[in-house]
Amino acid sequence: MRLLATLILASSLNLGASFYNSKAIVHPEVGKNGMVVSQHYLGTNVGHAILAEGGNAYDASIAVAFALAVVLPRAGNIGGGGFMVMFDADSKESYSIDYRETAPEAATKDMFLALDGSVDRNRATQGILSIGVPGTVYGMWEVHKKFGSMPWSKLLAPAIKLAEEGFLVSPFMADALNKRYKKLGKYKNFKNIFYSNYPVQMHQKLMQPDLANTLKIISAAGVKGFYEGELALKIDAFMRENGGLITKKDLKNYRPIWRDTLHGNFKDYEIITMGPPSSGGVHIIQMLNILENFDLDMMGHNSPTYTALLTESMKYAYADRSKYLGDPQFYDVPVELLTSKEYAKKIYNKINLNSITPSEKIFPGSALEKESLDTTHFSIADKNGNIVSNTYTLNSGFGSGVVVDGTGILMNNEMDDFVSAPGLPNQYGLIGEEANKIEPYKRPLSSMTPTIVLQDGKPIYATGSPGGSRIITTVLQFLLNTLVFKMEISDATVAPRIHHQWKPDVLMLETGFDIQHARKIESFGQKIFMTGPGTALESIEIKNNLFYGFGDTRRPDSSAKGL
Repeated sequence: MRLLATLILASSLNLGASFYNSKAIVHPEVGKNGMVVSQHYLGTNVGHAILAEGGNAYDASIAVAFALAVVLPRAGNIGGGGFMVMFDADSKESYSIDYRETAPEAATKDMFLALDGSVDRNRATQGILSIGVPGTVYGMWEVHKKFGSMPWSKLLAPAIKLAEEGFLVSPFMADALNKRYKKLGKYKNFKNIFYSNYPVQMHQKLMQPDLANTLKIISAAGVKGFYEGELALKIDAFMRENGGLITKKDLKNYRPIWRDTLHGNFKDYEIITMGPPSSGGVHIIQMLNILENFDLDMMGHNSPTYTALLTESMKYAYADRSKYLGDPQFYDVPVELLTSKEYAKKIYNKINLNSITPSEKIFPGSALEKESLDTTHFSIADKNGNIVSNTYTLNSGFGSGVVVDGTGILMNNEMDDFVSAPGLPNQYGLIGEEANKIEPYKRPLSSMTPTIVLQDGKPIYATGSPGGSRIITTVLQFLLNTLVFKMEISDATVAPRIHHQWKPDVLMLETGFDIQHARKIESFGQKIFMTGPGTALESIEIKNNLFYGFGDTRRPDSSAKGL
């Protein structure tokens, strides 16, 4: 019946043909000896220079991570955290490190609840109580200890130079700052750094001397300079003076965690991705397991049948996310069950092509979608075959808005990624339950999905994206575009995307999605909403002994550069 329904739809509407044309629409960058792709061209240049000097992909990743803390302050960070997935050429093994932020010891499960039991959104998303204990510096330090080949100080030198000497603000960054003036201009330290001239003008020079000094301390003293030394004391004092929760004990006790990578198989490909407390890897594998039961290629890329099918798989995955995902050190996440082929088969049996299941029949709940443009991803590969996929964040744009006195450190607002009250949505409209409630030292659930794809044991793709709740579905569609529809990574990136996160029961279609197809999807009974450009994939493909890189044009500052 599924096959017959697809054939009828394709023949009657002539909509089954693929969106994708076999001739490339846009072209990736090409390199012989490596590739760097990031969301800011200055960060990409830093990584490229490290590779050109003989550094490996891990060295370049550390340098890019610190450089983005300077030139991409809305997402790049030392006051936030994230996840890195790696494939090591020497050992032929994959690795992942969780340097996600943690809740302070003094955090409580009801810290953002008002007297009437509702969530105080402002306290959860802005200001000093929204800050989790940062993990980025320690995460990069651990990667350097395990895989680095260049001196630590050399890897921080480019970021120090950018902070000390300044750089020209891009039009995209100026626009991002100006749009947030009302929200962020109220924070004195933030205003002094970023709004010394308002409105912010494109191509004006931004210098950050306090951040340069902070980076010099981290360069000289390593991880202890941030978590135990002068900087820790400044953070502790600032928190005490302003009603915050993070203490020098919280900082000293913080540790990143090396975790087993999560593995799945789709057709002839091996998917290597991040496990909990990232939800992204679990649900990427879950949805691929569901979708491999269908003849996707025959349906056609972004046809109504294909789009409705993706929508159904997304609903089931996000419903599971709300109930079962959290920090595995605090909650027994059923990863093996959720990523099993057997569980996917049960969901497959519930799906009827060209038919929509209301979200209420999958799981109860309601939420309002809000999309972040922030978080950032970079992918890096070197000539030896090492490959890195890294996603890190301050959470929403420019994080909490709080800059610690005298440090230039812009702090995250990751506490909102916990569940402030079971069944109530966070700022991205995502619902959670007890598995993701606030507890001291716990890591909040994330959608970040750094991913590497292998074929015959060799890496062929590295990808990832920012975008809050849309990260998972963005990475999913990139994988389908490349692995099923055989698109160049550039075309796989720019193709219009869809997103459904179970609640609200609305399918989001990017501008550029075929309007005739959209109307047909509506006729199935699915409410749709047209939206502007969403997330920004930063991806690498390795084939024919060459490296191909592409930075998503949805972010004008994205850049790929090959050696």
